[in-house]
Amino acid sequence: MTTKAVPETLGHACQTVLSTAAPHAKVMAARAAARNWRLGRLAHSFGVAMPDSPARPENPELLPPGQMPRRRKGGTLANRIALLHALAHIEFVAIDLAFDLVGRFGHQFPTAFADDWMKVGADEAMHFVVLDRRLRQLGSFYGAHPAHDGLWESAYETRHDALARLAVVPMVLEARGLDVTPGTIARFEAAGDSASAKILHRIYNDEISHVFAGTKWFEAGCSEHRILPKDYWKVLVNRHFHGSVKPPFNDSARLSAGLSRDYYA
Repeated sequence: MTTKAVPETLGHACQTVLSTAAPHAKVMAARAAARNWRLGRLAHSFGVAMPDSPARPENPELLPPGQMPRRRKGGTLANRIALLHALAHIEFVAIDLAFDLVGRFGHQFPTAFADDWMKVGADEAMHFVVLDRRLRQLGSFYGAHPAHDGLWESAYETRHDALARLAVVPMVLEARGLDVTPGTIARFEAAGDSASAKILHRIYNDEISHVFAGTKWFEAGCSEHRILPKDYWKVLVNRHFHGSVKPPFNDSARLSAGLSRDYYA
């Protein structure tokens, strides 16, 4: 008599991503998890704890936001490398944010929630890869400059509340990327760096869909609990986001992502 092998669970796959420190290995773990979920190889089961802090490589050195070197806004090679490095770090942390969202809160939602956020995690891994490749083309690499961990601080702050996580991470932090990225693309284009500008344009389009997923599932969760989403979003942001939601806003991109001005104006 043979026993049927128990499939690996979605929770374990997410935990593996978060527990992997080396950038290349984390990307491979993220891609494998997303692919295995898409192909039906992972059971929609959890029961394993996500770490409060994901594994991180030895470099880059992580500094408090207030101790980060100020970036200059000129189009010199050094300035462009510093900006690309900062963006690569954001995407590296975003890999963990996506898989932590699924592994920590996936049991509270239908399987379509995992469908959306496993794809987001794969997107973030791809974004990191293309930015790191561009850094290497310019003579640098991820880890060559210090970075800060402010994104993960927001994840830790919202680790016990799925709606708070959705309100703060995709609907505030990623939405802010929609506001600033067009200007960043223009700066690279003005410097004659069309290759970097093209990468950022691709990321920008993907991030609209990520913010849309955040808004969709936040509103679904509010509907289940009979909560008015726009009012509750403001409550959660005031409670958990230690910053300000301030203009300028990219209203058209935000609206494409489901974020009407009723949320943030």
